[in-house]
Amino acid sequence: MQIESLKVFCDLADAGSFTRAAEVNKVTQSAVSQQISALERFFKTLLIERSKKRFRLTREGQVLYDYSKKIIGDYNELTVKLQEIKDIVSGIIRVATIYSIGLHDLPPYLKKFLKSFPTVHVHVEYRRANQVYDDVIGNVVDLGLVAYPHRDQKLEICPLRRDPLVLICHPNHPFAKQKSLKLKALSGQKFIGFEPDIPTRKALDRILKEHAVGVEHVMEFDNIETVKRAVEIDAGVAIVPQGTVTQEVAKQTLAEVQLDDGPHYRPLAAIYKKSKVLSPAIKQFLDVLRSNGK
Repeated sequence: MQIESLKVFCDLADAGSFTRAAEVNKVTQSAVSQQISALERFFKTLLIERSKKRFRLTREGQVLYDYSKKIIGDYNELTVKLQEIKDIVSGIIRVATIYSIGLHDLPPYLKKFLKSFPTVHVHVEYRRANQVYDDVIGNVVDLGLVAYPHRDQKLEICPLRRDPLVLICHPNHPFAKQKSLKLKALSGQKFIGFEPDIPTRKALDRILKEHAVGVEHVMEFDNIETVKRAVEIDAGVAIVPQGTVTQEVAKQTLAEVQLDDGPHYRPLAAIYKKSKVLSPAIKQFLDVLRSNGK
């Protein structure tokens, strides 16, 4: 029996899915089944109740889970302590990020980190906000990068920075001639928005409601890139994080207008599971994310 097998067992119990456990450990579902079967043979007892409709631990499985969690936690702390003593910063960091942060905010910080720590491999996955939280809680990734972070008793939130919100429109739109405008000016405007379940959309809905502004949502998308493309064809206006439109404004495919009723910001944060033991590499990566990125 190896610690790796106990980890697979705990991941399976946490996820309640052989598919998810296989994804977390970068192995096949068959390999997960084989390791669980090996543990059952070793302890001479059934550890999980298998059926198509439900998945749960047996009483013996729950005991093994509780003790395995402690063993894995101690092992991870030992590994980190030895790395710290040897001043080693290496390994793999798994990151899940929403599209806008991954495409526009993360690159300079990632470049700075990899230049300082070339032996560390950072694997980045682009996900919807709710999936980022699920991946962090499910141990699929080490860190999540989100906007408008929400509290969860299982998570630690590491605030990073705030990105100003601006109005964008087609260069030929009447708003493009103005340096700034009040939110009231958006009343009745065709509006390109994010899908209702996206945190930035919820924040923008609150802002518009607070200022008694009603807009006509003509299009809704799940990522910033598609929102920008719709505004570029003059389908409507949008409110987006300023850092996501730097290139388009420079190329004059979009016009940027400041909002007088602000300041309005989109807060960014890194999240990780409270029970997670942070390796030296992850700690250094968080330090870089909190820096100015240059």
